[in-house]
Amino acid sequence: MDELQTILAEHQTKKNNGIETNHHKNRPIASSSEIPDLFFDDVLVKFKLNRIEILVIMYLYRCVWCRPNLYKVHGISQILSHTEMANKLGLSIDEIYQALKKLEDLGFISTIRSGQYFVRKYFTKQNDEFFAHTYNEFEI
Repeated sequence: MDELQTILAEHQTKKNNGIETNHHKNRPIASSSEIPDLFFDDVLVKFKLNRIEILVIMYLYRCVWCRPNLYKVHGISQILSHTEMANKLGLSIDEIYQALKKLEDLGFISTIRSGQYFVRKYFTKQNDEFFAHTYNEFEI
């Protein structure tokens, strides 16, 4: 039993200057975001999004639903720089604009103003209704 406790003690994580590390290997632990399985099981299958559209919707989704965001109850992103988004995703501005237009045409997002987007929690209005998700005093 003592051997088991020793092994478990070596594999516990600890915080090191705000970065979680594996005590044994002293390596950073990857962060993660909660993306509904619906995206992988339904949205990708039905809508046949290309790589760029997937990158952009995941970027926006994470900004709205997976990170601290004052506008989360409304499903709205903070104001984002298209140039910064393009640089982070390794895309051109034209590719960003084309993907945003396609995602808006599909109803996954709506433009509030340039650089600020309403992003549906469950990607489509039908899915939001099915899962009884409403937005606090905001409706597109």
